[in-house]
Amino acid sequence: MTDQEILTGLGFITYGLYIVTSSYEGKDNGMIVNTVFQVTAQPPKVAISVNKESLSHELISKSRVFAAMPLSQTADLPFIGRFGFRTGRTFDKFAGLNIERGKLGCPIVKENTLSFLEVEVEQTLDVGTHTLFVGQVKDAQCCHDPHAAPMTYEYYHTVIKGKAPKGATHS
Repeated sequence: MTDQEILTGLGFITYGLYIVTSSYEGKDNGMIVNTVFQVTAQPPKVAISVNKESLSHELISKSRVFAAMPLSQTADLPFIGRFGFRTGRTFDKFAGLNIERGKLGCPIVKENTLSFLEVEVEQTLDVGTHTLFVGQVKDAQCCHDPHAAPMTYEYYHTVIKGKAPKGATHS
């Protein structure tokens, strides 16, 4: 088996695209991730995988909270790029957007998203270049038409023609 065969096999695992946000001591950030998944139903827990080099990783590590919002297929490349192609260290990703604050203080983006889950981190797992954050859902709400289609990673690549930025999770 070659590295290419492994990458090809991993390419068949399905993903969605999500905005993940966090806030710590007045600093907000958000990023696009493709790894958000339900861990348990009772109590409701989810996990996310975040690159250790990102500002969002730093904010989630310090605040121990995050919000995850599945993107709608209505999101266009400039909107996705706002959260996926620029760093929050030098660019305010929320400038010009109408955001709300969740109960845990996370910025909630309702434009081009279907819902939000606000999560309190309970556990972390170091997985090399990324950290897996696992937490209990403390608040959730639908933001959009509940019948709208979520954006998948495949839709992003084949319809929107987006590319994965440097540092993104490719598996």
